[in-house]
Amino acid sequence: MDWAYRNNIAIEYIQPGKPVQNAFIESFNSRFRDECLNEELFFDLQDAKKKIEKWRKYYNEERPHSSIGMKTPNAFEKELTNSEKL
Repeated sequence: MDWAYRNNIAIEYIQPGKPVQNAFIESFNSRFRDECLNEELFFDLQDAKKKIEKWRKYYNEERPHSSIGMKTPNAFEKELTNSEKL
């Protein structure tokens, strides 16, 4: 919580059993668990950091997302940034 406060990140809680109140995060958590945590063995903290970073790059730079027109998040962001400059 200290880290969030120092970085101006608001902590918001949802009601137990109400994942639709935070659907985007719940969806991400599910993907992270299914595609990374359940698929890897972590031998120590350094190994976990390395494997999670590899998955994060895949998730943002290579994996298409149906919610953003089968683009990667990085490509979608670049497209938005370019359209805002017009």
